Amino acid sequence: MFERRLRQPGPAAKAPFESVIGSGEYLQFTLKTGLSINEAIALPLAEAGLTAASIVLEGGSFAPLHYLMPALSTDGHHAAWYSETNSPEGEAQLERGNVTFGERDGHPFIHCHATWIEAEGRKRCGHVLPHETIVAKPIRATAWGTNDVRMVSQPDAETAFTLFHPIKTAQVPRAKGPRIVVARVRPNVDIIETLEEICRASGFSNARLRGGVGSLIGARYADGTSVDDIATEVFVIDGFVSTRQNLTRLEIVMVDTLGRITQGQLLRGENPVCITFELYLEEA
Repeated sequence: MFERRLRQPGPAAKAPFESVIGSGEYLQFTLKTGLSINEAIALPLAEAGLTAASIVLEGGSFAPLHYLMPALSTDGHHAAWYSETNSPEGEAQLERGNVTFGERDGHPFIHCHATWIEAEGRKRCGHVLPHETIVAKPIRATAWGTNDVRMVSQPDAETAFTLFHPIKTAQVPRAKGPRIVVARVRPNVDIIETLEEICRASGFSNARLRGGVGSLIGARYADGTSVDDIATEVFVIDGFVSTRQNLTRLEIVMVDTLGRITQGQLLRGENPVCITFELYLEEA
């Protein structure tokens, strides 16, 4: 039987998630051509004074595009790993993607999972490399962000990866926007049950998911289909979280180690996180 729990290289943390409550802001902009996707996102968000955000990308294109696929670990240490860098010829037409915005080593940094159509006509999905990938045609961006929470990329003892962690800032919210939670879910816990736990811990009865980027140990979908794989890349299409059981819904796009792309609504209690899952929840 397919095992849906992974032994991580470090000790498991006591809590299944990290989360920080803040005040949210909404922003729309266009990614400028000729810039790396990292710079094209970071510049308008920095100008707006946002320190953490979840961004939905639509339309436009990349050239060149450089990306990674999920892969099995071969080092005997990590629970999962990445493929070698893929660099398709020509222009890749972006369909949709999610981005987590934060910082790494004191500089703006993004984590992006997306789907696109390559020049040969094949649809692909994966982890877009932030500094190497260049915006070729303008991309629409919708961001939900905050100035009183930071997403900081730091070494993670449990997984032995460098991952985003939410941290409260000393900033005073500039305006009273909706209450939000910036969160990171840890490995081997069900994503939907943990989202409900985050809402309860934050005092939210309900919340809307404003994007999300992460990985699951395969998938069990509500339509009865499934993905049996260890390493995947995932981004959120739509989500609503309720502290009442059976009201939460979470729709994702996933790519596995064989490059197979699936999409659907996840079953509650059947979808454990692989390495990490970054999320932005807005109180509903």
